[in-house]
Amino acid sequence: MAEKHFKYVILGGGVAAGYAAREFAKHGLNPGELAIISKEAVAPYERPALSKGYLFPQGAARLPGFHVCVGSGGERLLPEWYLEKGIELILSTEIVKADLASKILTSEAGATFTYDILIIATGSTVINLSDFGTPGADANNIFYLREIDDADKLVAAIQEKKNGKVVIVGGGYIGLELSAVMKLNNLDVTMVYPEPWCMPRLFTPEIAAFYEGYYTNKGVKIDKGTLVVGFDSDANGDVTSVKLKDGRVLDADLVVVGVGGRPLTKLFKGQLAEEKGGIKTDTFFQTSVPGVYAVGDVATFPMKIYKDMRRVEHVDHARKSAEQAVKAIKASEEGKVIDEYDYLPFFYSRSFDLSWQFYGDNVGETVIFGENDPASAKPKFGSYWIKDGKLLGAFLEGGSAEENKAIAKLARVQPSVVDLEQLAKEGLSFASKI
Repeated sequence: MAEKHFKYVILGGGVAAGYAAREFAKHGLNPGELAIISKEAVAPYERPALSKGYLFPQGAARLPGFHVCVGSGGERLLPEWYLEKGIELILSTEIVKADLASKILTSEAGATFTYDILIIATGSTVINLSDFGTPGADANNIFYLREIDDADKLVAAIQEKKNGKVVIVGGGYIGLELSAVMKLNNLDVTMVYPEPWCMPRLFTPEIAAFYEGYYTNKGVKIDKGTLVVGFDSDANGDVTSVKLKDGRVLDADLVVVGVGGRPLTKLFKGQLAEEKGGIKTDTFFQTSVPGVYAVGDVATFPMKIYKDMRRVEHVDHARKSAEQAVKAIKASEEGKVIDEYDYLPFFYSRSFDLSWQFYGDNVGETVIFGENDPASAKPKFGSYWIKDGKLLGAFLEGGSAEENKAIAKLARVQPSVVDLEQLAKEGLSFASKI
């Protein structure tokens, strides 16, 4: 096969790839300079839609409706946009070898691609229960959700198993969002997770108690503090039940697993410096190899606000890190320097009629404020995290756009807090004073 050369190659076709392409186009590109190589069959899209709108029973989101960059209020980049800009979309192409010293990428089909500058935007892959040797984990109708193909299979299964029983394995982002959307599809839903409360990496027990109570009121059954240890299937290989460590067995027509992800860095093992499970970068997302950048889930970068190195798995960072890397690449070509990446951690989720946002760092003591009764018609509550006399993190459920901006500012400014009881009394009004 003939070798193809590009000045810039973005490896990966997710959110970061689309935002990087838009940034390149803003700075000016010659036709044929940039290629995106993706194992998916479609142009970059806003991945969060897959666990939300894509699975809705009515008015479901479908492509081309959620191609990047609509998720951040930007222009929707259809496949024609890439054509117009002279950007080559190389889809359904999995790279199986990356030789960074020679600047050569090799595909599964044996095609080779060379580049001057590489942006690694490979993202994450889901953790599969088969990786742990869970008995029966290869049965039919056990689903994972990462790519649009996964979502299409899940949509088909939901339609096939109308009013059936679904077991959601995992109590994090995916578990909570999918439990909600499965309930909207009128399925009998049970969530199972080993932790003592849901979303333990972010939620305090008090925050989690609200969501667990709300989901229970919506008819979602929750089994926490127990592990899934196996699956039974019928003669056709279709899953029929889920075995729990405490000895119970849950009937299941469908199972959806969301137990986390792993950054896709194996192509670069031994070729790039790594840290904290990701590819180590500087503030411009350049790796230990000049001309090679890493963005999104795979990058471990300097978190300026906290003076440490972190890896962040979130769409907001995927977008912003991609833009930062491209700005840095273009600036270096012009002999200029751009500002350091100064990221404020941001997480959000929407499910049922709920919508929360979190900014900052969830370390230290916490105070909770507001209306957090799961039975409330309009719940609105929040939490602050305080360490060494400074407010470092802020969470708000049911906030308006202005209120969410206010808590973001709090997390950025890190105001001093002396009296936690007074802070709890002031609640959201504290944010309006900053």
